[in-house]
Amino acid sequence: MISLNRRVALIGALALSLPLAALAQKKYDPGASDKEIVIGNTVPYSGPASAYGTVGKAMAAYFDKVNAEGGVNGRKIRFISLDDGYNPAKTVEQVRKLVEEDEVLLMLAPLGTAQNTAIHKYMNAKKVPHLFLNTGANKWGDPKNFPWTMGFIPSYYVEGRAFAKHILATRPNARVGVLYQNDDFGKDYLKGVLEGFGDKAKAMIVSQQSFEVTDTTVDSQVLSLKGSGADTFINITTPKFAAQAIRRAAESGWKPVQYLVSVSTSVTSVLKPAGFENGQGIVSSMYLRDPSDPATHPSKEYQDYAATMKKHYPGGDVADSLNANGYTIAQAMVEVLRKAGDNLTRENIMKVAANLNVALPMLAPGITLKTSPDDFYPVSQLQLTKFAGSRFEPFGPIIDR
Repeated sequence: MISLNRRVALIGALALSLPLAALAQKKYDPGASDKEIVIGNTVPYSGPASAYGTVGKAMAAYFDKVNAEGGVNGRKIRFISLDDGYNPAKTVEQVRKLVEEDEVLLMLAPLGTAQNTAIHKYMNAKKVPHLFLNTGANKWGDPKNFPWTMGFIPSYYVEGRAFAKHILATRPNARVGVLYQNDDFGKDYLKGVLEGFGDKAKAMIVSQQSFEVTDTTVDSQVLSLKGSGADTFINITTPKFAAQAIRRAAESGWKPVQYLVSVSTSVTSVLKPAGFENGQGIVSSMYLRDPSDPATHPSKEYQDYAATMKKHYPGGDVADSLNANGYTIAQAMVEVLRKAGDNLTRENIMKVAANLNVALPMLAPGITLKTSPDDFYPVSQLQLTKFAGSRFEPFGPIIDR
């Protein structure tokens, strides 16, 4: 028989354990349950930047792989990816639907600078994670003023500055022509270029030509750059216009040293349409392993990626760096969900996302994904590359922001 004192002690111990049990209970916000996690996304499956649509399909492929293997902590991912046509007004419409009607737990990797700008304040007002944005604008790393928004890819500003520094180091007397998209995307890159040249910018940049995303071609701008006498061409464009500009320059007989922004280095969507012969020597940068490079193919990292593509996105081009981008962002998302465990609140998702340090498989060697509560730039490193043959070859040291 248990003594009275023993009973009192057991009751007291049970009472003390109740708060701990309560703390161990699962916690969910809209979009999460015992069975699934609902994630929203927007990407241009149509319109002038439709080449980026493959990114959404690559993300879906990785989530399908994870689901086939049992999900994340026993939960399946339901990925709702909607077309915004690269139109900020449509982005707003689709994101409102995802947040207010579909009740997603978070928005993952909406693509485009102007598109994310259009939903920036809304996502923070709603306190819904606006996570791993597929744009390199500097403003996505501002946790003090926008604690629900976090970027992903390296900064456009840093890349633009790196191009200018490379030109100064290798061709200090260059005459530079710049083609840029007339929006936040293009202007962020241009700012980096100008600040990279510093007080030499005015003398070295002989022409700046802008274009609208709704334009049909950039032929006239390319010819204006040629006419300016520029011998160096910085090409700040999305894939459709990048391919046009490279090809038009060659057809016109203009043969400048070329620099191309990393968001348009897809061999499938840019270099093939432009003509490999017209892209030789183009300088760009990378933060991912190049899936078109045969040297990467023996690695387990590439083989896992290729196997996922073959099984879950058989229509996708394994060699397309845009697919490696989507695959890697999806991996980062799964890493966050795995670490969040049974606490799938929006607040905890952001807390976990702000405390990462991981080398994801398809990131280039030496480049890691790292965040902190004061650092919302997950991938802040890049390496310069040069197009040779049918692929981009890395050179020089890794560059930090």
